[in-house]
Parts: sequence; structure tokens; C-alpha cells
Amino acid sequence: MAKPFLDQQALIDQFATASAQQGEALRQAVGDATLRALQGRELTLRNIRQVLETVTQAVSAASAQAGATGLPAGSADPTQLLTQAFEGMDAALLQAVEAHRRALQQFVDAGSDLRDKPLKGALAHLEKMEDVFFETVAKGAHAGAQPLAGPWDQVLEAMKLKGTATGGQAQTAMAQLMETTRQGLRDSRALGLRTGQALIEGYATLVSGVLIGLAQGMQAPPPGGSTAAPDAPARPKRR
Repeated sequence: MAKPFLDQQALIDQFATASAQQGEALRQAVGDATLRALQGRELTLRNIRQVLETVTQAVSAASAQAGATGLPAGSADPTQLLTQAFEGMDAALLQAVEAHRRALQQFVDAGSDLRDKPLKGALAHLEKMEDVFFETVAKGAHAGAQPLAGPWDQVLEAMKLKGTATGGQAQTAMAQLMETTRQGLRDSRALGLRTGQALIEGYATLVSGVLIGLAQGMQAPPPGGSTAAPDAPARPKRR
């Protein structure tokens, strides 16, 4: 696993003091740490899994240690706090999905066909992003003798019914990309498969650069505007 990128003691302190109303600070802290970790790696599925698993284990350890020292009166239920942590990871992964969409859009704009093998694989990764999210958090939650495996299971079950921002954005991005590539192919195809293969070899690096640019843009407030990100598109609940 990569070296720790979460301040474990700070996370423990947040779990020990967070109430149901103050859980937003925990969500923000986990989200920021996850995003920084994603920015520091090529944005491959393997690296995304590694980051999510490490964050899940760190959150579990911090919550357990905070509980062992005695949570103060008025503290939120552990399941509520784990939900906030999950939503923090979801917010970070949402940015990764947007980075993938923008990178793939560059290929589409250049005339590439997303049905060609090199780019088809990248699109498949985007499609399975939500499944990777759930699978990896579950794996991290059950790694070793995790005392919070039960509460994590409750969080995951609830989020599967509700759906994640990551999953909703991935579905929307895929639909938009496929429609754009269909329209572009009616005119002409600017790049051949060989060119596409050469480009896709650097795809993960390209997406990482896009993700860094997105985060920097979020940190710079527009004149007279808000830094809040737009709401993710709604998605149907899972049956």
C-alpha cells in the first residue's frame, strides 16, 4: 500500500468530537484527503482501488480508536459518521469521473471512436467506477479484524439503494460521450486506430493532469461567485 496520506490523529479527533450536525467537517476532511491521494497517482483503476481501500481502513481505525477512548455525549452514531466519510470519498471520486470524461472528450473531439479497443477499455473503466467504489470499501471494511464491519455494511447497503454521485455522473458522462462520438462519425474519422493506440498509452497520465486542473479550479473562487460544486445529476434508485 502507498504511504499514509491521512492525518490519523486529526481523523481520530474529528470522530471523537463530531456530532450529527458537525459531520460535514468529517466528510470534507475525508474527501480532501482522498482527492489529494488520487491526484498523486496515475488515475488507473488499480490506483483508485488502492486509495479507497487505504482511506476506508484509516477511517475504520480512527473511528474505532475514538470510540475506545469514549465518545462524548451528543456524538453522532458511528453509522452516521461512517456515512459522512463514505460521502467524502464519493465527492472525491466524482472529480475523478469528471476527469475521465474530459479526457475521453478530447479523444472524441479529435475524431476517435470510443468503440475502438484502446478507448473502449477506458470507457468500460468509467462504467464500472461505482461498482469498484462499493467493492473496495467493502474489502477495506472487512480487512483483518475490523470492529466496524457491521456499521460499514449498513452504510453500503443504504448507499446502494440511494445511489452514489459517482455512479450518477458516470452514467451521464457515458451517455454524452457515446452520443458525441456517434455524431462525429457521421462526418469523418480524423484518427486511425494506430494513432488512438499511441494516445491511449498516456491516457492515465492525461486524466491525472485533468484531475489536478479540476481541483485547482475549484480552489479559485470566481469573481462574486461561490466555490461550491454543482449538484451531481440525479439517478434512479437501485431496485
